[in-house]
Amino acid sequence: MTPLDKPLRREVWIEDKPWTLTIDPEGLKLVPKGHRNGVQLRWTDLVNGDAALASALQASVERG
Repeated sequence: MTPLDKPLRREVWIEDKPWTLTIDPEGLKLVPKGHRNGVQLRWTDLVNGDAALASALQASVERG
């Protein structure tokens, strides 16, 4: 296996819009291309089953 020791960035298209997916040792982040803010998920939240809760909390904070 190749260790994930530095960020890996890839472009993905979602609903005809480009997004940047960054996978790093801390977790993953999905942001609209050219922006800084998006959805972030830590590996520990995913493994512990808290992924939905973490995502919903982050979304509620971003909406104000």
